[in-house]
Order: sequence, then C-alpha cells, then structure tokens
Amino acid sequence: MSAAARQIARFGLNSFRAKFVLVVGSAVLFDLLVTGGLALWNVQRLSRDATTEVGQGLEEANLGYIRSYAEITAEHVNLLLSQVHSDVSTLAGVLQAQIDRPLREAQIGQAMALGSPGTAKVVYDAKGGWAQNLPGSPSVVSIWGYLLGPDHLPLPQVQRDIENSAVLDLVAPSLLSDGLSKLQMYYIGPKERPIFRTAPYTAQAQTFDKLYPGHNKAEFWAFFFPGLYESWEEWGRDRGQRPVNNDITQTAPYTDAITGKLIVSFFQPLWSPDRTKVAGAAGTDITLDQLAGIVENVKVADNGFGFLAMSDGNVVAINPTGEKIIGLQASNNQGSEGVTGLNRSLKGSMQPEVAHLPLGEDGLLRHILLDENGEKVPYLVVLKQLQPTNLWVSGPVRREAMLLGIVVPEREIYASLFAAQAGISRATNRILIYQILALLVSLCFVITAVFAISKRITRGISSLAEAAKRIQAKDYSVRVDIPTHDEVGEAGMAFNRMAEQISFHTENLEQLVEDRTKEIEEANLQISTLNQQLHSENLRLGAELAVARRIQMMVLPKAGELEEIPDLEIAAYMRPADEVGGDYYDVLRDGTRLKIGIGDVTGHGLESGVLMLMVQSIARALQEAGDMEPSQFLNSVNRAIYKNLVRTSTNKHLSLAFLDYDGRRLTLSGQHEELIVVRKFGKVERIDTLDLGLPIGLEPDISSFVATREVSFDHDDTIILHTDGVTEAEDRNGELFGIERLCESAGRRYGLSAEDVKVGIIEDLMAHIGTQKIHDDITLVVMRHR
Repeated sequence: MSAAARQIARFGLNSFRAKFVLVVGSAVLFDLLVTGGLALWNVQRLSRDATTEVGQGLEEANLGYIRSYAEITAEHVNLLLSQVHSDVSTLAGVLQAQIDRPLREAQIGQAMALGSPGTAKVVYDAKGGWAQNLPGSPSVVSIWGYLLGPDHLPLPQVQRDIENSAVLDLVAPSLLSDGLSKLQMYYIGPKERPIFRTAPYTAQAQTFDKLYPGHNKAEFWAFFFPGLYESWEEWGRDRGQRPVNNDITQTAPYTDAITGKLIVSFFQPLWSPDRTKVAGAAGTDITLDQLAGIVENVKVADNGFGFLAMSDGNVVAINPTGEKIIGLQASNNQGSEGVTGLNRSLKGSMQPEVAHLPLGEDGLLRHILLDENGEKVPYLVVLKQLQPTNLWVSGPVRREAMLLGIVVPEREIYASLFAAQAGISRATNRILIYQILALLVSLCFVITAVFAISKRITRGISSLAEAAKRIQAKDYSVRVDIPTHDEVGEAGMAFNRMAEQISFHTENLEQLVEDRTKEIEEANLQISTLNQQLHSENLRLGAELAVARRIQMMVLPKAGELEEIPDLEIAAYMRPADEVGGDYYDVLRDGTRLKIGIGDVTGHGLESGVLMLMVQSIARALQEAGDMEPSQFLNSVNRAIYKNLVRTSTNKHLSLAFLDYDGRRLTLSGQHEELIVVRKFGKVERIDTLDLGLPIGLEPDISSFVATREVSFDHDDTIILHTDGVTEAEDRNGELFGIERLCESAGRRYGLSAEDVKVGIIEDLMAHIGTQKIHDDITLVVMRHR
C-alpha cells in the first residue's frame, strides 16, 4: 500500500484521527457557541440592566430636582410674604406703642398737628358727605359722614384719632421706600371710629364714591370686610381662636379700588392696652404681580411652568401658556362688599386629571395625562404648600396654606434618560458585532489547531493501539516507545508500567484476589458499623436539640401576655446563632408590678441554652414566691445559678439585668449591655450598667456588687434592651453594627409603636449583616410607654 493510501486510511471515517477531529472539534465548537451565546446574552442583559439602573437613577434625580425646585420657589414666596409681615408688624408696633401710652400718643399727635397742620385738618366735601385732608400731606385721611358732627367737623374723639394717627406720616414713607415694594400702607380706626389714613396721598374718598355707592353711610368694617373685625374680637376674648398663631391676616386677591390692580392686603389688628378689645388695624397692600412674578418666571426644562393657588384650588398666578395647558377657565366674582376677585379654579379645569388633583397633599408628585390637540401628553405635577396664614374671604378668618404648583412635560424632564438609553443601545450593538466577529475568528483558529495537533497525538495513540493488541494476544512482554513528553508520552509510560503489573499479577492472580476480597469485606463491615453508630448519634443529638429549642421557645413570653399590660407596649425578637441560643429575656408580672429581664450566657449552643432555661425557671420561682426586691432578687438568682454551675462543672456565666416597673417608677439593676432610652423628639439617652452588678455565676455572693438606679420613663418614651449579638454583628468587611447605629436607628423611629420600632431596628441590622454569617445570638426587647 502506498504512503498516500495509508494516509487516507488513517483519516478514514472509522480512524481515531477522524473521530478525534470530530469529537474535539465538535466539543470546542459547542463550547465556543455556548460561551459566545452566553456572552451575547450577558451583553444584552447587561444592556437591559444598565438601561434600568440608569433610568431609575435619572428618574430619581429628576424627581428630586423638581421637588427641590418647588421647595426653593416656595421659600422665595414665603420670604416675600415674611418681608410683608415684617413691614406690617413694624408699622403696627409704632401704632400699638401710641395706644399703650396715651400721654405720649397725645403729645406726638399735638406735635404733628402743630408741625404739619395738613395732617390733622380735614375739609368737608358736601357732595360726598365726608371730610378729607388736602393734598400735600404724606398721607390722606378720610372721615366718613357718620363720624362728623352737625357742623360737618369731626367729633372730638375722631379729631383726636386724626391727630394721633398722624404718626403714620413719620413711619410709612421709610417703610414704603425700603424693603419689599408696597402699594400703600395705612391705619384704620376701630369699629366705632374707622377713620382711614393711607400713605402715600391719593384721592381716596372720591374713588370710593365712584366704585362703592353707599359706603359713606355704612359701617366701614362691615361694608368692606364683613366678618373680619368680628374674628379679631373673638381673638381678643381667646387668643387660641386664631387659626394660625399670628395676628397678621391676609385677604384673598381682589381688585384695588384706587389702582385697579389685583392686590393682596395684609392687616395686623391693634389692641387696647389690656389686649382684650380691637383698637383698629395697621395694613399694607402689595400687587399680585409681586407674588405672580416669582411663580410666572418658573422655568423647568423648556416648557415647564408654575402656578400659585389658594387651598380651594383658585389659581391666583400663572402665565398664559400654563393657563391654556392645564385648561383653566377664568371668571370675575363681584361680592356684596364691592371688591372684585378672579375665580380661576383647578377644580373647574377642562383637563379631568387636573380637576381631580388632591389639593390637600403637601409635596404631592403625580404623573398626569393632558389632552393637547386630541393627543394624551404625559406631564409631571408637583404641589408644595406655603407657610400657613390667617385668611379673610368675606366671613370669619380661616386658616390658609396656599399651594405652589410646578408642571413639566415628561418628555423634557426625561430627555437625558432617553438620550442615555439610546447611547446604551448603540454601545450594545457595537459590542454584539465585535463579539460575533471574535467568535468567528476563534472558530477558524480552533479548527486549524485541531487539525494540526491531531496527527501528532494520534501517532502515539496508534503505537499504544498496536501494543494493546499484543497484550490482548497475551504477549505481556510488549513495551511502547513514545518519545514525546506530553500526555500521550505519559500514557506510554503508564502503559509500560501496566504491562509490567499485568505480568506480575497474572503470575500471582489467585492469591491477590483472595487477599483483596478479605480486605474489602473487613472494610465494608467497619463502614457499616460506623454508619449505624453515626446515624444513631445524629438522631439522638437532633432530638435533644429540637427538644431544647422547643422548650426554650415555649418559656418565652407570649404575645397575649404582653398585650394585657395596660400602659406599656412590649415587643421582642430572639434569633439563636445555633439550634439553641444562650440569650435570655422574660417579662414577669405580679399584679401591677413588672420585672423585665435580659441576659446573655457566654457562648451559645446546648449548654448555654440549658443555663438560660435555669435562669428563667429560677426567676419565675422567685417571682411567684414574692421575692421582687431588685437587689435581693438578683443575688438570689446568682446563688442558685452558681450552685448549679458548680454541680454540673460547667464553665459558663452570664450578664443579667432586670427592670422593675410598678406603674410609676422604673428601677434598673444588674450588669449587662447599655440601656437605651429614646425620649421626646427622638433624643437618645444611654445608661451604663457596669456599676450595677457582676456577671452571674462567677461568685457565690454578689450582694456587695449589686446596685440599683431609678430611670425616668415618661409618656411616649421608648426603652431598648439588647444583647451583644446586636451591636457586635458584622458586615462582610468585619465592621460592627455598633451601639451608635443602634441608637440612631431607635431615635429615627421615635413615636412609632414598639412593634414598628422593633421591626425597623431588625431591618437595619439585617441590612448591615447582609449575607454574612450570624456568629452570636440576637435578642432585642422594645418597651414603649403608651
């Protein structure tokens, strides 16, 4: 046979080389396809995960930005209102000081009348039936017809009010020129003498005649501000009647009689020296433009806008574009008092989702769909309440917290999200293309390499095959000579050793079989015996641990017992590190007296669990015997435990502390972990127990070491008892949970129920531990004074 023919025969379909190439090539091809497929799948999954994570992060960032923007804008409006309140309070303070010091009031009034007669002298207007000072004075004072005598001169007390109120000319100009821009500032007298002095000077009474016919014969306060004066009078009788703890009262926006602009008025009532009767009011007006300017200039993304609304939904400030988008319908309301207000309510919006917004939720953030040219467009709405104020709207004064709204198209606020998702998609496609190209190149390389090495490998294998045939023919003297130092060469050396061993074993086969059979039988017998012993031991230990754990859980306080305690909420959590734990807690009740104990036995497992049961049994027996005095109780527990430890030769002891509560006092005794008390406003107090006792079971008598400490325990206070399994729990980096984290977690949950506090602390603890193994028993007891 020629060399070419032999070569073809070696690579025939039944040849080892062909099978090697087929098997190895298929395996490698399969591996590459699976690996490549997994890589492509992982790239796509990574792309999806990245898109999701980026989306969540950008969405949270955008929502946080909108919330922050709304809060900052609300603070700007609050600041503007605070500036107005400050100016009104300044003017009211000057006028109130006049009222509180009648002598000084008269002196200043007389001085003003002498120094500037135009401020105190009024001229009767026969057509209007009222009197008013002439132009040239810093302020105008109007005296209505029913405040004039038959001689058309002001009544004596009214004239004194005119002179005394002239102090406005000293204060108002500087307040008007400084600080926030104000339309006017004024003084209005009490209901009996409601003179009206306003700075700067305007044709005040003449304008009122045009706009409010009949006002000159009507009582001023009842005509213009019905219900306002009566509300102040109730405040004089009971300051607690104020809706907001402030005298300043704000009106809803209305049309100003003099300027024709929408304005908001701010009043502060003046009081008699004994603060029981209303003595008039100081006030100022600002145009709605000043409030609207802040809101209408809101610019979020490209088309976001803001609006300002009353709590009933009436929008008082919004730009025209925003008004159209949210479908507001405006109408003018003319009241009986003669003031005109703008009604533009969210509840009357042509957009259903705007009309049904819950206006009472502070910080509301909601996704809504608005109809734009027949298409539903998603928007994001944020509502933020302003600081509350006293509001008058034709009736009794009520509490008002205006709403600041921010409206943004979602397509704009999420533009960065869409761009990030598109970028991730493009990057994913590039990676997929590169991955496929790399897979194809790898396939070509692997196929070439398999063919290259198959010849070298199969040469040695062919020699092994020939030698094996000779072994089969019982020629045990055969040896192979494979010069390579790879695995095939090692196989040749192993074959030679095997041939030698076969030669040896064929000569001694019967004896070797007998010896090996005997060894195997003996080994099998030993293994069977050990397996039976191990199975019996495992059953016994499992039963003992199950019984011990069940007994341990049975003696713990039941939920029904804890719920019967009238003025305390108690919630507890115990998690042993092994099947049986060494932590102890109990709640012993004797009538109205309670004894709450917590302890930690050294180590954990069966012995520690048994010692914990000893403590529970001894404590229960002492409680039933009436031995409840803290120091004596703890010393009695120690004596009993010490004797049991000596008898059982157990090298264990435990930290143990008790809280005694009789409905009034809380007494702490015994040495254990720090006691944590969460008081009002989440203030945390840590109480060290190091000097209150000694570990139980170390000494036969610890009476000289035991001390007590009274602990204040008031309404809504919360006490945290814990073992070191809580504070010494480690995360994967070996960092302890620690007492500081425990205090912070408890303080954050002040005011919650004991169960909620317990659940919250355990959630924080488990989040810290993560997947780390729990090395010590964990026990937590939460007590809350109802």
